[in-house]
Amino acid sequence: MLLESQRSVLLVVDVQERLAPAIAGGESLLNRISTLLKAAAELDVPILATEQYSKGLGTTVEPLAGLLPTGSVVEKIHFNAANEPGFVERVRGLDRPQIVVTGTEAHVCVLQTTLGLRAAGFDCFLVADAVGSRDPENRHVAMERMHANGVEIVTSEMVMFEWLRRGSTPAFKRVLPLIR
Repeated sequence: MLLESQRSVLLVVDVQERLAPAIAGGESLLNRISTLLKAAAELDVPILATEQYSKGLGTTVEPLAGLLPTGSVVEKIHFNAANEPGFVERVRGLDRPQIVVTGTEAHVCVLQTTLGLRAAGFDCFLVADAVGSRDPENRHVAMERMHANGVEIVTSEMVMFEWLRRGSTPAFKRVLPLIR
């Protein structure tokens, strides 16, 4: 199954001020998520972001916060955003069955949210180079578990090239500098 920009939503899970500095490979992770946010904006892919208890963990880090559309952030208390009142309905309201998931921590909120969205009937795509945990082993095991439960494992370049579908288009010319 290939991703399609007109059928996708980009979800950024809990990349927050107090947690982000502790994430293994954090700088690379932020760069990948930033690139995906820019590509999604260029290709009219809706963006949602979650923040786990922002009073305690802070808000979404820069530069990501500056790339999020107004009103796209959902504050949550549940580790699984799908358990947050109104979240699944909001995602369903976008009328796009493919959820491209990025964020932290892979073994907690990313895992539970992704499996929750799968259970709600969405096709979930975990961006391997745009998810992280403090401990790389937790990230690795979480990715294996999600894959075993029907989540497609992709990379940020896979996502962008699948969204683009072909070269020689105006969209390709706009997104290509993000990939280089």
